[in-house]
Amino acid sequence: MKRALDLLLASAGLIVLAPLLLVLWAVVRIGSPGPAVFRQERLGLHEKPFTMLKFRSMSTGANDAIHRAYVSQMLKAGDRAEPTAGLYKLEGDPRVTRLGAWLRRTSLDELPQLVNVVRGEMSLVGPRPSLAWEAELFTDEQRARFATRPGLTGLWQVSGRARLTMPQALALDVEYVRRQSLWLDLTILARTLPALRRTA
Repeated sequence: MKRALDLLLASAGLIVLAPLLLVLWAVVRIGSPGPAVFRQERLGLHEKPFTMLKFRSMSTGANDAIHRAYVSQMLKAGDRAEPTAGLYKLEGDPRVTRLGAWLRRTSLDELPQLVNVVRGEMSLVGPRPSLAWEAELFTDEQRARFATRPGLTGLWQVSGRARLTMPQALALDVEYVRRQSLWLDLTILARTLPALRRTA
């Protein structure tokens, strides 16, 4: 049922949002040098790598050292880490374009991941897709999040994402894996848009 829901809603979303996707593709492509769609290897179900799609929000060729240092520090800090409004996203990141900042704030940069959902690499609801080097910093308990497909949205995104530390967000990912059901997915989907509006 979960896969059927993913296919139905993601396919319908791609059809309905096709005009918006084309406009965003053109705006990103014209706005700064480089491709409109950013491709990055992430870890999916059982830590199997896949290519995740997003609208590009950074300058082409930007070095990720600053982001690695930020995420590593937040994960290693554990429960001592301070909550941040830009969970997993460095605030004031100089690599992000002006248009990219707006795309991130509205989460419109995530829309190409509907293609990942149709392909079966992602689900509409699930843990955040992780980078391989991030996963190396996870505890054994946190790795339980790989027991299901990563999602466009998830439990931590609708549970106060602007007030969570990274360990708290990972704990919610694991909680989702343990509690997952069709009803929980529908509840999270229904709460996602209001959550985005609060953080936009």
